[in-house]
Amino acid sequence: MSNKERRKVVVAGTFEILHPGHVALISYAKRFGDVWVVVSRDETVRTLRGRDPIIPEDQRRFMIKQIKGVEKVLLGKKGEDKLKIIEEIKPDILILGPDQPYNQNELKAALEARGLKVEVKRLNRSFEDFPLCRTKKIVERIKQIFCKP
Repeated sequence: MSNKERRKVVVAGTFEILHPGHVALISYAKRFGDVWVVVSRDETVRTLRGRDPIIPEDQRRFMIKQIKGVEKVLLGKKGEDKLKIIEEIKPDILILGPDQPYNQNELKAALEARGLKVEVKRLNRSFEDFPLCRTKKIVERIKQIFCKP
């Protein structure tokens, strides 16, 4: 497949503490074309999680750029419209992670309402090959080590 024929595949997320689950998601996306990653802004993390991000957005963006197979990394748009960046990228495929709380059909319909024909796929299997494959588990482990009574 030539570069002109390669599909643009978008993965979006917070990527707060980079772990094997993130790499598995990006590897899955790579099977479908050139991977573009959208990293959530710090303000989005505050809105979603109700706290400051552990790692600042520029550092999270830098780390994602280092993953083999990532074509381009962008920061999400500021503000409430999370689909604006997808509208600008115009991907062929949008990949959701197993824990992302979006309904595939509703997301596809919202993108179609913006004039985008985007295939929405989900990685259904959580990556559990290692014990610390989620940010929450990593934070809990750090607390176990450093917050002993």
